[in-house]
Amino acid sequence: MLAEQIGSRLSGVCVMAKRFKVNVVTGQGGGGHYATYRAIAAIAQQQTLPWDLQVTDMDEIITGLSQAGEIQNAYESFGFSGHDLYNLMVKGGWTWLWPLKMRMNKLLVKLNHSIGVKIFTEHWQTQKPDLVVSVMPLYNKGLYESLQLAHPGTPYITALTDFADCPPAFWFDPEAGNTLVCPSQQAVAQARSLGISSHRIVKSSGLVVHPSFYNQASPSSAKKMAQLQALGLEADIPTGMVMFGGNGSTTMVDIAQQLETLGNEVQLIFMCGRNTAVADVLKAYGGKQKRAVVGFTDDMASYMQLSDFFIGKPGNVSVSEALVMNLPVITECNWQTMRQEKYCAQWVKEADVGLVVSSFKKKIAKAVVDMIQPSTYTKFRRNVKAIDNRAVFEVAELIQETLLQAASAQTENGWDAESPKAERPKKETVPGLPVG
Repeated sequence: MLAEQIGSRLSGVCVMAKRFKVNVVTGQGGGGHYATYRAIAAIAQQQTLPWDLQVTDMDEIITGLSQAGEIQNAYESFGFSGHDLYNLMVKGGWTWLWPLKMRMNKLLVKLNHSIGVKIFTEHWQTQKPDLVVSVMPLYNKGLYESLQLAHPGTPYITALTDFADCPPAFWFDPEAGNTLVCPSQQAVAQARSLGISSHRIVKSSGLVVHPSFYNQASPSSAKKMAQLQALGLEADIPTGMVMFGGNGSTTMVDIAQQLETLGNEVQLIFMCGRNTAVADVLKAYGGKQKRAVVGFTDDMASYMQLSDFFIGKPGNVSVSEALVMNLPVITECNWQTMRQEKYCAQWVKEADVGLVVSSFKKKIAKAVVDMIQPSTYTKFRRNVKAIDNRAVFEVAELIQETLLQAASAQTENGWDAESPKAERPKKETVPGLPVG
């Protein structure tokens, strides 16, 4: 097992019997943060790593604090939370509001920094984590500072759920001492440009994706045919998956209308998530084109396995999942695209793994026609298969090795992690480890 392999490199240190408390900081705005948490939890279980996972849901905590009047939160004045507004924006196709919301988020984080550090110092004193992994932007400086006040020397890792940063003060902060897992060379360059020391920067091979996407054995032709037929689809028609995250989007209806002009040249699987309104519209929508409409599911990989290509917004995690499943991508980038997703669209272009259109409403039909051309599709599939994203395994190794190094340092300094009376020695955060 991975833990045993790493443990053998730390000869003479008796730490393997210890279980570690790993606290994952996540949130409810969009689906990528919790998807990354679930991926970390799944790989820990799959590899029987000695972790007891804790969850710090920033949106849940912030909502409670703002309702109690302990922090300033402009969103509560309008009767909803910041993450609820984000999810409404995506569902309704109102992403043009994002720049305003981004500025508001950064302002609120700045205004609440001091009180936030105090509150989360108490939080970490209660949680007593051996290591914190954040898959959230915005809050990492304050969370790192509070963790060091509560438990000096406790490692803090930030694993980006976007391909790149959205400066200033989004994913990266040179004043924090956290280790940064960067999924692209662009993110590495951004971190370096801020003067962040190289020992804090870890380059991963991509974004963390649930290990179930790697465990899918290709179904036999007969089984795939049966699964497609069960959805009302055919085995010999190119199949596109349309997905806009866990909350769907009204843009999916626009895509259905535009692609109806292609008739049975293509068939579609619409993954509507929790958006029952859009699902109902699509189910009631007439036309000749074959389509399957699916609600929320935890088994996205099985539906991707039945698909030939992916259509959706440039959501960093969703696109990464599609690529792990060897699906070329059609996505959109324009003035309405959220800033943290724009580089994802640029990356799709640069890696030549799909098509980027300026408007789904106007150009999706031509893009699909281009995608299903044999020469084009073959090129994209070849490029997709050349991407070897092993980030979930790399991050698991980084977490475990950092834990073991921290435990080793504590043992060498005469600090017993199991003693409630002991104080942790004040040390710098364990440096980031290069990931192969």
